[in-house]
Amino acid sequence: MSMPHSSSSTTSSSTKRKEIYKYQAQWPLYSMNWSVRPDKRFRLALGSFVEEYNNKVQIISLDEETSEFSAKSTFDHPYPTTKIMWIPDSKGVYPDLLATSGDYLRIWRAGEPYTLFECVLNNNKNSDFCAPLTSFDWNEVDPNLIGTSSIDTTCTIWGLETGQVMGRVNEVSGHVKTQLIAHDKEVYDIAFSRAGGGRDMFASVGADGSVRMFDLRHLEHSTIIYEDPQHTPLLRLAWNKQDPNYLATIAMDACEVIILDVRVPCTPVARLNNHRACVNGIAWAPHSSCHICTAGDDHQALIWDIQQMPRAIEDPILAYTAAEGEVNQIQWGATQPDWIAICYNRHTEILRV
Repeated sequence: MSMPHSSSSTTSSSTKRKEIYKYQAQWPLYSMNWSVRPDKRFRLALGSFVEEYNNKVQIISLDEETSEFSAKSTFDHPYPTTKIMWIPDSKGVYPDLLATSGDYLRIWRAGEPYTLFECVLNNNKNSDFCAPLTSFDWNEVDPNLIGTSSIDTTCTIWGLETGQVMGRVNEVSGHVKTQLIAHDKEVYDIAFSRAGGGRDMFASVGADGSVRMFDLRHLEHSTIIYEDPQHTPLLRLAWNKQDPNYLATIAMDACEVIILDVRVPCTPVARLNNHRACVNGIAWAPHSSCHICTAGDDHQALIWDIQQMPRAIEDPILAYTAAEGEVNQIQWGATQPDWIAICYNRHTEILRV
């Protein structure tokens, strides 16, 4: 394990902090997200990946005294979650909510041991059929905004009412603020940008192989930031957390991550291509504009330093191998930048970086 902290310190083993904590769930895992509340350190939400209707979401928390993860709440979810996110509430002033996407967008209120279902957000009231959601993003500047992406070529921006009225616990509800046809084919991911105040700009990627940027104030047009030369579907995108000019994307079955600069559209500013199998996840550092981690089917999680762009980035600065499985999810803790979380098979690990 090529993490920078030496494990052979002179302190006694009882006081030495571990570099890796591991949790094994009862099912294969896919979606995962760090909680950002200041009073809930080392709390994660996990989503099962079982190819049937009945799936699970589990909230786990690390006991820093015993160094063990334990399940705090487990609840049923229809179909696997394509994404889980905690409300981006680093001050702890909103209700303790999390959202999941699958057939619909659902909002839940976390609790121990019972997590309460708050509402389902469904924009298609007239039909029994739904267009499944591939992803969503929760706006950090305005937590009353959530954007979803769907296989029906659209993105939908939802307004949430999170029920903060005079200390009473009100039910959470939501309404459609806008729905737009974002791509020519399925939309696979959506992410709000921190540019321009952080509330109105977002980008999406899809099966047409393009990255497109939108502004809620001017939805009559969009900007194509990048198009894959072979029109290979683009599956994920992630904005740099510190410099809103940069974003990363990955193409289907590709072993490389493409870094884009919105000021130089259509030409990648860097390609990170040390993975030996397809890349599944990307996550920028919360505290640094030049660090990004990637994870893939080669069992590896890699951390890169990209500050020498546009010169080629040859090698990652850190590599971790999950011996037992393909890494299908990676998340960098927004309020705990020393920790990265990965999922493979039935396992979640958090790694100190």
